[in-house]
Amino acid sequence: MAQKAWAERLPVVKSKADLVYDSLHEAIANGDLLPGERLNMDELARNFGVSKIPIREAVKRLEADGLVVSRVHSGVSVAEVDVTEMRGVFLARAAIEGLVAQLAAERVTDPQLEQLDAVQAEMRAELAAGRVAALPELNSRFHRVLAEAAGYRILGELTEQLLLTIRRFRVTAPVDSQNWRAVVEEHDAIVAALRDRDPQDAERAAKHHVEAQATHEVGEGE
Repeated sequence: MAQKAWAERLPVVKSKADLVYDSLHEAIANGDLLPGERLNMDELARNFGVSKIPIREAVKRLEADGLVVSRVHSGVSVAEVDVTEMRGVFLARAAIEGLVAQLAAERVTDPQLEQLDAVQAEMRAELAAGRVAALPELNSRFHRVLAEAAGYRILGELTEQLLLTIRRFRVTAPVDSQNWRAVVEEHDAIVAALRDRDPQDAERAAKHHVEAQATHEVGEGE
C-alpha cells in the first residue's frame, strides 16, 4: 500500500508520442481536423518539432481508436462518420446512458449535483449570449459527471467514446440553438430525478434525452 501511494504521487511524464496523440485527439474531437481530412506526416513532424517516429506511434493509436484510417496509396486521413453508423451510436448510447443515470440516482453526491447544476447554468448563459461553440464541451462535461456518479470506470470510458463520436458527427451536422435548448431542458429532467434519488425516473429521462436527440440528428432510420 505504501509503495502504491508513493507511486501515485509521482509526476506523470508524457512521451513525445503521447503529446502528439493528445493534440491530434483534441483537434479531431473539436473539429479542427475534419472527417476525411488527410494528415501529412512530414508536416505534422515539422509542426510538432519531432521526428516521424512519435508521429507514426500517435497515428497508430488514433487508428486503433477508430479516429483515423490508413489506406495504401492514399495515406492517413481522419475517419468519416456517416448517418447509418450514427444510428447505431445513438442506440448504444440510449442503453448506456439509461444505465448510467439509474446507477447515478442511487450514488450521486451533493457535490456532483452541484457540478451538474453549474454546467447547466453555464449552458444557459452561453445560449443566452448566442455562443453555441462552447456547448459541445459543456454537454460532454455534464455527461462525464453523470458517468462519474454512476461509479464504474468502464461506463465512464464507454460514455467518453460515444460522446467523442457524436461530437465528431456534429462537426458536419451542427446542432442549432433550438435543439441545444431542448438538450438543456432534457438535462434538467435527469438532474431532477437524481435529486429525488429516483432510479427509474432517471433512467427514463436519460433514455428520452438520447432518443430525442437521435430523432433530431439522424432521423428514425429504416
